[in-house]
Amino acid sequence: MALLNFALYAAIATLTFYLLIVGKALLLPFVVAIVFWYLIATLARIYARVGTWGVRLPSWLATVFAVLTFVAVLSAFIDLTRENISQVVAVAPTYQANLEGLAERLVTLTGYHIPTLDQLMSQVDLGNMAGSVASSLTAFAGNVGIILVYVVFLLFEQKSFSGKLDAIITDPARRERVRRTMLRINSDVRTYIWVKTILSLATGGISYVVMRIVGLDFAEFWAIVIFLLNYIPTIGSILGIVFPTLIALVQFPEDLTPFLVVLICLGTTQVVTGNVVEPRMMGRSLNLSPLVIILSLAVWGTIWGVIGMFLSVPITVIAMIVMAQFSVTRPLAIMLSSDGIVSGDPEAEETI
Repeated sequence: MALLNFALYAAIATLTFYLLIVGKALLLPFVVAIVFWYLIATLARIYARVGTWGVRLPSWLATVFAVLTFVAVLSAFIDLTRENISQVVAVAPTYQANLEGLAERLVTLTGYHIPTLDQLMSQVDLGNMAGSVASSLTAFAGNVGIILVYVVFLLFEQKSFSGKLDAIITDPARRERVRRTMLRINSDVRTYIWVKTILSLATGGISYVVMRIVGLDFAEFWAIVIFLLNYIPTIGSILGIVFPTLIALVQFPEDLTPFLVVLICLGTTQVVTGNVVEPRMMGRSLNLSPLVIILSLAVWGTIWGVIGMFLSVPITVIAMIVMAQFSVTRPLAIMLSSDGIVSGDPEAEETI
């Protein structure tokens, strides 16, 4: 019987991953819409709590303000990104010349010959790369409309969800147990997304100030890149340091001071926010093993690409919370946790 159950669960897991891969075009926009909805709902709660001139805002008005804020920020982000990308492309030949000069100096100092950029570029099929980038941008542009439609309907449905749950689950004990699980998922995911957003804004803002003081080109663009990369665990923080420091090295080939300033300041910022501030703000809401975070990053990145990397931690948190509610899957939830302590009452699994 145990072997049969194991085979059944393995088949279900295999089928699930297969459907996630095959249904990527359908599922991914909806999952991204859920993330946007979480951000808007959290912002609406803040607006309703703070109010205007000491007056508590009604929920519908707070939601309207939250939507307007989100749309304004998203529009500004898109416009700034589009403008900076065109400028980066225009100045790319200058960076290429500086990089080739650095390569020649390195050859002179070390005596080791490395391929030039022209030799490296000759091995790259730019046609395929351009086609791939164009396809990705086209797919993203096409999904934006779908994502926004999903967000609108999620906002309309959020008030009726509780009533639907009561209608579906008639047993009070079972309903309360499911409600507690849903509240835990909602609280942990909302905390993660909101804390990550605040810390990403802080990290991007501090990095922007440092890059502006140094005189790095396109500081706004790189600040946005750092903000986005900060959502990707571990690897995103590393890339958020590597990209600007390489640009500083290429932009100022004769002076290592800007390179060192950017490297030290951005590295310190990432270490402090990622290893000191974030754990204190998250508290025990995440409770994921660092190894599990890296593995989930690799798994979801393989399944859903870069967006999967952004979503890897929230998805894994939800999976851990749900699995903790059943005695069969509780050991898996314990393995996913950082300290082996998970919430849930596996003895009451028959009530779900």
